[in-house]
Amino acid sequence: MAHPLWRPAYVAIGSNLNDPPQRVRDAFVNLSELPATRVFLRSRLYVTRPMGPQDQPDFVNAAAGLLTRLTAQELLGGLLKIERSMGRNRQERWGPRIIDLDLVWMPGEIIDEPGLTLPHPGVSSRNFVLYPLADIAPALAIPGHGRVSDLMLRVGGDGISVLET
Repeated sequence: MAHPLWRPAYVAIGSNLNDPPQRVRDAFVNLSELPATRVFLRSRLYVTRPMGPQDQPDFVNAAAGLLTRLTAQELLGGLLKIERSMGRNRQERWGPRIIDLDLVWMPGEIIDEPGLTLPHPGVSSRNFVLYPLADIAPALAIPGHGRVSDLMLRVGGDGISVLET
């Protein structure tokens, strides 16, 4: 059931298969088609080295700022549905993927349950999440971690570059 108020949510986007820049652009479109949800901010696209096995293509990463009336659980369900519709097959952890959509943070939602942890546990240590997120919400405070702009400086920019604005 949709929440009566519009609330912000932040989604990390990544792809390293089947024309990754286009897959990320397609993800922005698909996010805008979620019920009771609007994409209000889009980051630049970044090229990043893979986090897991290095014998795979570089990733293209971005972030989306949403306004939604969905609960965190409903929004996660929508993200997983988009991944499936775009051909995501969850097999290898940190392996190559057509698309990856992670709900990173929804202000006011501290959640730790099977399948959903908010804030996302990797948000404070992953430059491929923080750099795009800093494009759209540098002052955003992640509980227990700090402000996005400070976290970005702490992790540094090794292995990340802007692909397109």
